[in-house]
Amino acid sequence: MHSITVARGDGIGPEIMKATLHVLKEAGAKLNIHEVEIGEKVYQRGILTGIEPKTWETIKNTEAFLKAPITTPQGGGFKSLNVTVRTTLGLYANIRPCVSYAPFIETKHPKMDLVIVRENEEDLYAGIEYRQTPDVMVSHKIITQQGSEKIIRYAFEYARQHGRKKVTCFTKDNIMKFSDGLFHKVFDEIAKQYPDIENEHWIVDIGAAKLADKPENFDVIVLPNLYGDILSDVAAEISGSVGLAPSANIGNLGAMFEAIHGSAPRRAGQNVANPSGLLLASVMMLAYLGEAKLATEIHEAWLYTIEEGIHTYDVYKEKNSKQCVGTQEFAEAVVKNLGKKPRQLKSPVYKSTSKIVPILTENKVTIDRKLVGVDLFVYSKEKAETVQKKISEINPAPFKLQMITNRGVRIWPEGHSETFCIEQWRCRFIAKDERHPIKPQDIVGLLDHFIKGGYDVFQTENLYTFDGVAGYTSADG
Repeated sequence: MHSITVARGDGIGPEIMKATLHVLKEAGAKLNIHEVEIGEKVYQRGILTGIEPKTWETIKNTEAFLKAPITTPQGGGFKSLNVTVRTTLGLYANIRPCVSYAPFIETKHPKMDLVIVRENEEDLYAGIEYRQTPDVMVSHKIITQQGSEKIIRYAFEYARQHGRKKVTCFTKDNIMKFSDGLFHKVFDEIAKQYPDIENEHWIVDIGAAKLADKPENFDVIVLPNLYGDILSDVAAEISGSVGLAPSANIGNLGAMFEAIHGSAPRRAGQNVANPSGLLLASVMMLAYLGEAKLATEIHEAWLYTIEEGIHTYDVYKEKNSKQCVGTQEFAEAVVKNLGKKPRQLKSPVYKSTSKIVPILTENKVTIDRKLVGVDLFVYSKEKAETVQKKISEINPAPFKLQMITNRGVRIWPEGHSETFCIEQWRCRFIAKDERHPIKPQDIVGLLDHFIKGGYDVFQTENLYTFDGVAGYTSADG
């Protein structure tokens, strides 16, 4: 008997969860279910996270969390509950299989069979955002050594456990040389530890184009959070339908399983939604719980149902389908086919293997981190020439002004009058004498100088070198 938490969610959530639980029950899954309420109704009670404190304890005290889609209200400072659960519980690995079921479900890519392994805790999804001026919004993109190592190692371990031959990494490190550059660097380092698995790296834009054109050339794809979220939906859609794709969120201390799609409120209560994404997510949950035989049996019954041409509206096509059914009717068809094996589609192979829990290697390297300057971000609606003139005259010891930029474009020195400017100015001050590093109190003094001069400094960013290498973009960026 496995103890799990279940949330029926919002929109189409209750319908597809009802269908999923019906299949699990009829298949003989021994589950002790603890139901919780999360999502829209909880938000409406004034809880900004969409989840009550007592619910956390239920989730933590069960083996897995099976969650239907939820609706996050617009505006009002509400945070995505999905992101909150993943980050709070350390569910760093998001696993999204994307498989075509040709010729029974229409697709242009009949040989597609890939798995996207998405980093689940960092990147822009950290949710650190600010409105800095009336016209400027900022989101912080966070990529760490530890976060990158966990997800990339997981991808290679997953490939090895599941007989996959290749792991591909997508980044945009030709532009974001620090954040995406770190992810790529860690990928190259870890790939060397898995000589039995082929590895490759693509810049995400051309990689996405190749994924959309020839997905059969990919096997396991590992990538940062935002790219993974977008491209897993693309991959699921070109496989046949987003409604078919399951998702597992795995951490060292727990797991959550869900469909990749949203709550689709406009389809709620109509008994038309495809329950396949959530049903296959529950199959992944059974495999995670060590119930490989049962996971295989349910998945095979689902494949047999697809082969029979019993389809929901989102994948129904007259030339491929025989019967268009509703949510609950589809579940009944899967139940009827329990014990049957697909005749053409490839049967899944689930193994009761140990859970993948990557161990981070302890980093004992000592790095010389030295403060060498500061970027001050100033709010001013003055024209570029005025800002240049006023700020370029400021040279308080022990600093010298190195540059002024606007949206990352250099305005001074050697700026261009054609450059379009907004009300946010970055002023970089560095040490006048490199032999005498900057001290924190020097930055406080510089800020005081700006404040007394009537300047609105809304952000500072300290500049450091690491073993003599600049930890910040150059004067041209």
